[in-house]
Amino acid sequence: MPPVSRKRRSRAAQRDAFGSPATPDPTSAPRLRGEARDEQLRAGLAPLQPGERPTPLIVATVVAAVLAVAVLVGAVSQHDLSSHGGSLIGGVFLAGVLALLAGGMFNRRYWAVLSFEALLAFQILVSCLALIVVASIVVGLVLLIVVGLGGWLFWKLVRVMGRIQVTELQARAASPPES
Repeated sequence: MPPVSRKRRSRAAQRDAFGSPATPDPTSAPRLRGEARDEQLRAGLAPLQPGERPTPLIVATVVAAVLAVAVLVGAVSQHDLSSHGGSLIGGVFLAGVLALLAGGMFNRRYWAVLSFEALLAFQILVSCLALIVVASIVVGLVLLIVVGLGGWLFWKLVRVMGRIQVTELQARAASPPES
C-alpha cells in the first residue's frame, strides 16, 4: 500500500467531488434565497416582444391543436366507443380543453402554458409507468421517445412561462392603477 500523506491541504485547495471549493469563500456575496432570488432571476429574463412566440411555445401550441383534432376525430369515428372505455362526450370535452389550451398558448397566456405543462407532466408520468409493463421493444422505444420529447418540451416551456410572467408584470406596472 502506498504511503498516505497526512498533511492538511489549505482550505482553498480543498475541493468537493465536482471541483468546487469545499467551503464557501467568506468574501463572496451571500446566496440569495426566496423572493430576492426570484426577483434576481426575473430581472435576467427578457420580456416577450409584442407578437413574439418562442419556438417551444409554437411547438406546444401545435401539439395541443393536433391532439385536439386527433381526439375529436377518434371519438367521432369510433362506432362503439363505450366498449373501449370511452365516451363521445368525454372525447369532445377533452378535444375542447386541448383546443382551449392551444388558443390560450397562441395568445401567450400564462394559465394556458401552465395548464398544458400540467397535462404534459401527467403524460410523462403515465408513459414512465407504462414502461414497467411494456410488452415489446418497439413499444418501449416509443414510450422512451414520448418521455424524452415531453421532458424536453416541459423544460423549455419553464423559461417561456417566466418570460410571459415578466411581460405580464411589466404590463401591470406600466398601467395606471384603477380607482
